[in-house]
Amino acid sequence: MSFLSLQALTCKVGAFHLQDITFDVGEGEYFVILGHSGAGKTVILESIAGLHKVGGKLLYNNEDITHKVPEERSVGFVYQDFALFPNLSVRENIRFASRYKTIEDEESLFEDLVQFLGLEKLLDRRVENLSGGEKQRIAIARAIFARPKILLLDEPLSAIDPTFRNAIMKFLKDIHRHYGLTTLHVTHNFREASYLADRIAIVMDGKVCQVGSANEVLSHPTSLNVAKFLGFKNIFSTSLLGESSERLFSIDPNEILVSRERDLTCDYVFEGKLDECMGIVDHFKLFISVEDKQFFAKILKREHEGCSVERGEKLMIGFNKKDISYL
Repeated sequence: MSFLSLQALTCKVGAFHLQDITFDVGEGEYFVILGHSGAGKTVILESIAGLHKVGGKLLYNNEDITHKVPEERSVGFVYQDFALFPNLSVRENIRFASRYKTIEDEESLFEDLVQFLGLEKLLDRRVENLSGGEKQRIAIARAIFARPKILLLDEPLSAIDPTFRNAIMKFLKDIHRHYGLTTLHVTHNFREASYLADRIAIVMDGKVCQVGSANEVLSHPTSLNVAKFLGFKNIFSTSLLGESSERLFSIDPNEILVSRERDLTCDYVFEGKLDECMGIVDHFKLFISVEDKQFFAKILKREHEGCSVERGEKLMIGFNKKDISYL
């Protein structure tokens, strides 16, 4: 049974429409909503939180909460800009929920949050002059202090220095596990989604295009639009493989083997002509024409030391059926 279920959810915000948003989130799951800017990701979170009037159904633990007010939904929301109260100290920001509800084990929870998130030295400070990372920790502490069943994170890494991104991603996973949360995390970053997500929903133009495990969605898109959004390369008709069907396929540039000789032992081998070779730090990027198609391949410099190829030179390329993604 799903913990949170969105069933044909619709919502209109200005000129923007969410259309037939349907997916389930399991209890304790780290669920990522992935999509480009303006796709409707934040509107989905706000709809779950009860900030918009919606159509369809929203079920929490099999209870219909579609029309419940935000205070009755047991949801914690951390906005992209953190939305801290500038007139309150860090301590007062964290404990804000106690002003309108009774918090179970309030003191022990507060102490645990302060210690776990490393906020001891910040408690009596105002929030204006804190770093993005400090504000993020405070916003998360404030959300968790309200003891939500579901934590909603809206682009939580967008205001963080990229040099700290890996540490913050681990930090978010640690929080999720430590407090036994069900987390919905919105992002446009594939790397975030790959590291954090148990499952992913791809959202484009107000619609859910694909839902599945992180590996399934990021490795096997089910449509051309999703494949292009995820940055898939080498998208061609399966007629190139000798199939009569009209399917499309994609092959990862890293899975393409390249040789000057006719010695490739792959399921599919083609003769091509080098259009361009670009040296990038530790690898070469090769653009190779096969008939009227252009393949993009990556080869590691350490495996091709002294490699020198000229534009127009004939090359053989090959790949195996197991490495193909069908769209």
